[in-house]
Amino acid sequence: MGERDCPFCQIGEEQILFKNDLCFAIFDKYPVSRGHILIIPFRHFASYFDATREEKLAILELIDRAKEFLDREFKPDGYNIGVNVGKAAGQTIMHLHIHVIPRYAGDTEDPTGGVRNVIPERGNYRRFLQKEGN
Repeated sequence: MGERDCPFCQIGEEQILFKNDLCFAIFDKYPVSRGHILIIPFRHFASYFDATREEKLAILELIDRAKEFLDREFKPDGYNIGVNVGKAAGQTIMHLHIHVIPRYAGDTEDPTGGVRNVIPERGNYRRFLQKEGN
């Protein structure tokens, strides 16, 4: 998928929540929670590790702005911030995007492990502590 086929390269100005010179923020089309936001560089490239220092700083700036916006509009109880790099990590759109996922008390039975749950059987480290007697 190149720039011409990339859904993130086709985002209209009306979809953009806020932006800076290098990145923009939109609501996720398939949110996992109310207010799920994506931070996306304007430049088309796949991997976080290919971002310039300036792009990484611009991403961080918009993550902070996303939190301010979400705190005001949705009042979540917590956040997960994540990025998938490569198909093996679950990346399906090969244009870098950072997920800012608001979390709400009770939205899952046991949130233990948070982002560690990308591999569900390894996510809850408390099971390993119990096996070790801790």
